[in-house]
Amino acid sequence: NNSLECEIQCLSAEVESLGRAPVASARLLELKEENSRLKYRINVLKRSLQEDDVSNDAMTNIVVALQHVFATAITSAFPDLSRPPLAVSPNQQARFGDYQCNSAMAIAQMMKAKGMKTNPREIAEQIVRHLPHNQLIHNTEISGPGFINVFLKKSFVTRAVSSLLMNGVRPPTLRRRKKVVVDFSSPNIAKEMHVGHLRSTIIGESLCRLFEFLGYDVVRLNHVGDWGTQFGMLIAHLQDQFPDYLSVSPPIADLQAFYKESKKRFDEDEDFKKRAYSCVVRLQSKEPNFIRAWTLICDVSRKGDGPLRAEPVSPPFAVITTVSHMGFVSISLSH
Repeated sequence: NNSLECEIQCLSAEVESLGRAPVASARLLELKEENSRLKYRINVLKRSLQEDDVSNDAMTNIVVALQHVFATAITSAFPDLSRPPLAVSPNQQARFGDYQCNSAMAIAQMMKAKGMKTNPREIAEQIVRHLPHNQLIHNTEISGPGFINVFLKKSFVTRAVSSLLMNGVRPPTLRRRKKVVVDFSSPNIAKEMHVGHLRSTIIGESLCRLFEFLGYDVVRLNHVGDWGTQFGMLIAHLQDQFPDYLSVSPPIADLQAFYKESKKRFDEDEDFKKRAYSCVVRLQSKEPNFIRAWTLICDVSRKGDGPLRAEPVSPPFAVITTVSHMGFVSISLSH
């Protein structure tokens, strides 16, 4: 940050001096153009400083930070290697350090493929020799054929733990707040809910809370209801079983049993099937009596299922997460 601030001050001073200098018209145009470029550069540096300040508010991802350190070292030690492998992970045994870099063996294989024979341990020594100054690593040890064991600085660990205790878990700052749409089980309320709906709803809500914690704009999408054949069957069966349903609320205690009765008639009775299809058409045409029948069935379903929430969705979507009734989760990105 100090180096960027110094560069900003130098550039600002140069811009001011250019503005004060008495010059000929041709030279003036050239200097004005240079002035614009310098101002643009200053703005870029200021934004960079702001981003650095924002990123400092988030917790340090130690693996990512170490990857940056070792990537710098590997690039410095082996500048001719194109996209050298980078392998940093927590150490499985505490006596060998906190983390481990295992890139030396893979780099040796790359160099061997190019006809350059070298020892992985020597490569590890080169990497360690080129490690830049950083706030994480206390010391390193090379073991085996070229494993680089990393011991973290106690001062860094102390600061990280103290920050965690005082401030809690702090997710990385989002550069752009996107919209996340989580598509829940969307139960067909013409039928009884089952454990699959409950499972996927729990998974979906867990994902919603995670995305909200990370700072995304979360929309819970749960389409409740149906206008299709199943409601046509139920309405036709309702008309037969409770002809006065418009004036007297039908005592449907078991919607699942009621649905099975209508499905059996639908499969076995052609006249009933035709009437069910007709009910679907009239329901979708929003005829008042059929809307009333649909509302009554929905009310029976909601009494058994408890409250469910549906929210409107508007594009553009950033992340679309689908939770199927079997509990499978799929996440896709959309611009």
